[in-house]
Amino acid sequence: MNQTNEDLHGNAPDSSPVALLVIDMINDLEFPEGPDFLEPTLAAACQIAALKQRAKEAGIPVLYVNDNFGKWRSNFDDLLTHCLTDHVRGKPVVERIRPDADDYRVLKPKHSIFYATTLETLLTYLQTNTLIMTGIAADVCILFSAIDAYVRDLKLIVPPDCVASGSAPNTEAALAYMQRVLSADITPSAEIDLAGLVG
Repeated sequence: MNQTNEDLHGNAPDSSPVALLVIDMINDLEFPEGPDFLEPTLAAACQIAALKQRAKEAGIPVLYVNDNFGKWRSNFDDLLTHCLTDHVRGKPVVERIRPDADDYRVLKPKHSIFYATTLETLLTYLQTNTLIMTGIAADVCILFSAIDAYVRDLKLIVPPDCVASGSAPNTEAALAYMQRVLSADITPSAEIDLAGLVG
């Protein structure tokens, strides 16, 4: 790709070999399996928030990639406002993991973070080759996204305490698959050497 604009017209001022992705965590959890997701997703949100703080201190950009809930006119800020101000199941999750003004935001229409999104272009301008993937659901959107990242020759880190699904066995099976087939590093978040990744 010929990058005539080094910072994507000012929209990607960062440059980092690694990026932290927060996937589908801006979520009202108002779906049939939502009650099963709440506790593990809340636990993951607390760990993601701590990892995010460490990542920002290390100069690692944070990218929120989120489902548009099938609403093609949806807006990320509208989703955030809905989750924070309406009486929805996912509100305590979003309160812990809401994006900061300098975080990147990408909406996706399907399971994979790459399908019909601007993410690949953004990662190219960020010069990123390693993704730390966090969020929900481990056995669906995280897994589909990890496969798409793998075929793009991106290195994967999927901390097990930063992903969740509707059941612990589903999460464990997805992590085992990503480690075995996609060569994903499943080191717990507190043990990830962020300085080493960017150094």
